[in-house]
Amino acid sequence: MGRIFEVRKATMFARWDRMAKQFTRIGKEIVIAVKAGGPDPATNPALRRCAQNAKSVGMPKDRVEAAIKRALGKDTTNYEEILYEGYAPHGVALVVETATDNHVRTVANVKAAFNKGGGSLGNSGSVSFQFKKMGVFKLKPEGVNPEELELELIDAGLEELGESTDDKGEEIIVLRCAFVDFGSLQKALEEKGITPLSAETEWIPTTTVPVNDEQAEEVSKLIERLEQDEDVNKVFHNMG
Repeated sequence: MGRIFEVRKATMFARWDRMAKQFTRIGKEIVIAVKAGGPDPATNPALRRCAQNAKSVGMPKDRVEAAIKRALGKDTTNYEEILYEGYAPHGVALVVETATDNHVRTVANVKAAFNKGGGSLGNSGSVSFQFKKMGVFKLKPEGVNPEELELELIDAGLEELGESTDDKGEEIIVLRCAFVDFGSLQKALEEKGITPLSAETEWIPTTTVPVNDEQAEEVSKLIERLEQDEDVNKVFHNMG
């Protein structure tokens, strides 16, 4: 088992701002999941995943339940998931995931952020070919035998298993699978009685761009600018 390094920079917000951003993101994901698969987590794997992620960031249960009820209302906002691609300074590729109820507003804001940060917004497919969309599951290491787990999950689509650390510097185990195998790996973990700390999709770079500290700071400022937009869920990069 090797060490897996995270490729998505943690948001730079203060703790409470970051928490509010995460609650908003997960709230949108809950609405999308409920509209697609219904309000019962027992029969809606996407909603179960949202509930797991809500718990991992400390989102209160009543807020999760409120989001589910909101999704069932007639006047609920409909969110559209849109992917934007572009380049930051120094040739670093960025993939920006958004969930929006107004794509005209979102594209304008994303484009402005790229321009102000010294980057450029590209067309669909302009940089995503440099990434691989994967399912990423994060587990507590307690009570888990990584070698045995790796062998048991290969048939469910597991491609990588390794160690990493979370935002608090605590050790975690990270599992990765192809995006198409996300559901089967989630089901396999559930059948083994393992509840992940989080279960999400990420864009993992297939190639990286080496940058020095000064260049990395420039890129990070653009990422921070993008992440501060209310419609932006996640930003992925290929800085080496």
